[in-house]
Amino acid sequence: MLDPRGELALARPMLARRPDAAALAAGTVLFYDNTKLDVGHFGGLLPALKAGLSARGITRFVDERLTIRGTSGQDIDALARRFHALGVSAAVIALADMGVSPAMVALTVAMECLGIPTVCLTAGPGSRLARAHAHYRAGQLCLLPYDIHPGTAAQTILHLAQDSVAPLVAMLTAQGDELQALATVDYDVDAQPARADGLLPRDPQDLSGSGELDLDAVLARFERLHLGDGLPFVPPTPARYEAMRAYCPFDPQEVILRDIGPSGTPLRVREALIAAVMAGCRPAMVPILLTALRAIARPAYGLRQAITTSFSGGHFVLASGPMAQQVGLNGGQGCLGPGFRANAAIGRAVNLALINVCRSVPGKADLACLSSPAETGYCMAEDPTLSPWPTMSQERFGADATCVMTLKAEPPHAVMDFASDNAAGLIGTILDACTTLGSNNAYVPGCLVLVLTPDHASLLADAGYDKARLRREIHESVKNPLARLRGRGIVGVTFSDDGQGNQRVTRSPDDVEVVVAGGKGGHSAVILPWSLHADPIHELVRLPDGQPARGVEAFRRAQTPA
Repeated sequence: MLDPRGELALARPMLARRPDAAALAAGTVLFYDNTKLDVGHFGGLLPALKAGLSARGITRFVDERLTIRGTSGQDIDALARRFHALGVSAAVIALADMGVSPAMVALTVAMECLGIPTVCLTAGPGSRLARAHAHYRAGQLCLLPYDIHPGTAAQTILHLAQDSVAPLVAMLTAQGDELQALATVDYDVDAQPARADGLLPRDPQDLSGSGELDLDAVLARFERLHLGDGLPFVPPTPARYEAMRAYCPFDPQEVILRDIGPSGTPLRVREALIAAVMAGCRPAMVPILLTALRAIARPAYGLRQAITTSFSGGHFVLASGPMAQQVGLNGGQGCLGPGFRANAAIGRAVNLALINVCRSVPGKADLACLSSPAETGYCMAEDPTLSPWPTMSQERFGADATCVMTLKAEPPHAVMDFASDNAAGLIGTILDACTTLGSNNAYVPGCLVLVLTPDHASLLADAGYDKARLRREIHESVKNPLARLRGRGIVGVTFSDDGQGNQRVTRSPDDVEVVVAGGKGGHSAVILPWSLHADPIHELVRLPDGQPARGVEAFRRAQTPA
């Protein structure tokens, strides 16, 4: 069977040489605060560590404070070079807490490679995620964990800091076997890198007595390897992979996204096709799947943090245009539920590709507190026969084009209204559903998707509404008083005042996507965003030459004679 992890490698760079205790005391130690220390009483951590170091004769410090949220790999490398230019002997960086843990590990690795002995302080669930990233990116790294959370008492943090001074000094000065013991990363996934031939090692237990694949044994092996999403799947054999290429004229080695997730393994067209096999896609569905993955790979989507965020949302995929119907995607009755192979398989393949290649393994290297069914698969189409208005693809790219929109988002939030017989009543219901104090967009404005049933859309259209008016009224009306937001929700965000003491949930009317889908009745939905350093992406379905695709048959590969 093919290895779904792609070119998984376990990087093993050398750690920087540590100074001895005397050299450390004679030099300068950098303390970097990435602003996560603003949470609760975390701010007492670094002063307590400095006091402990000072008591040991280490008294020269330099402080840097800058957020690491939303940074790219290039940004992190530049930050490491900036710290290197300070001429410090060692560094203590904080805090690898929740979603910034991957960036903090990347910074630690970059600083070690530049010759700066570095200790990264970690906290809470971020400690587990930091270990996962360190396993793939370094193998050895000095991570100093703290069992603290925003409600931890200041005195508790003080005592934990005092107790950790000795291991901190050891991590900054140890040599040889002692350093190796302190820096060893304990992580129980992917002990071995991928093989060069792209195949999983043979396991005789995968075969039945007749020599056929034993599906139960295959599923059990993949479960032990933390591959897949927990559901049964189609085994990715070379023959099935080749069959999946029937509508894929793209180079299998083409890289769709790189340096994402704990592993940082490039996700190529090849791995997308393997995920398509496992998810149960038909070959004709591949162009939509590849377009969705290309959209998610855009920097504006924010996948670097979205792939392991604590947010309980999924990668919402919305296809619009002729090809959506050609491959069997449903935008009618029950389109966001079970029963439709294309919706289920394409949505699932997106998630499988990210888990298998980027190694955002649930429960191991994923911060999702609760997660949700949306993280298994979250895909629908827009049916042009249902809408009184132009579709998303018609608005953005033209009548014959097909596009895919991706958005990191909550599961659908109900907009139930059977009783309103006028636009004003229905609009009131819609506006009330567009945010809550428990949703990210109350604190960080962003895009939302309004999914109207045909009945609701007809009521509004008959009252003179078009998409522009809907977008404008939602943007202008949905807001929260700043007094209700402060002290709640997301730590470290900056609010924007509309001049009346409120913050809007969208940045402009263009942030409101309006789609008509589903069956007749009064159950519409609003899909609310993650929003943190993330935007929706609209990606045109294109052929290898970059031209817009007018139909799925344009992707059919010529068969090579036997």
